This record gives sequence, C-alpha cells and structure tokens, in this order.
Amino acid sequence: MTTFTDDQVRQRLDDLLRIARSQGEARIKVPDGQEYTERPLCPDDSPFDIAGVSLGLTRQEFVGFVHESREW
Repeated sequence: MTTFTDDQVRQRLDDLLRIARSQGEARIKVPDGQEYTERPLCPDDSPFDIAGVSLGLTRQEFVGFVHESREW
C-alpha cells in the first residue's frame, strides 16, 4: 500500500487516485500523524442489470420467434 503526505496529495492527486484504483487503496498521512485511506467506490449494480420487459408471450411463442429468426 502506498502512503502519501498531505503535501504530496496536493501536488499529485491524479497519482493517488490512480494508485488507489489499481491497488485498491492508498493512504494519506497528515502532519498531526493521522492517516486516511482513499478507496475507489465500487458500484453495487452491474451495468448488465436491467429491468425486464413483459411482452405477454408464452415460452413456446418466444422460442418460436427465436427459431424463426435463426432460419435466415
């Protein structure tokens, strides 16, 4: 894990964020001795989570449309 001083953070914020993203976190140490952790936020949702659409079709109708589209 990489630790930055507060002066380094002011000068190299882009480096701190890049390291936090690649390593999972980066630490910031301030003059009074306290340390802080910077971590990227991970979205809880997958970009592939989408709401379903009810088409009012039976399974057989849907499968029939798929088979029909593959006959081309």
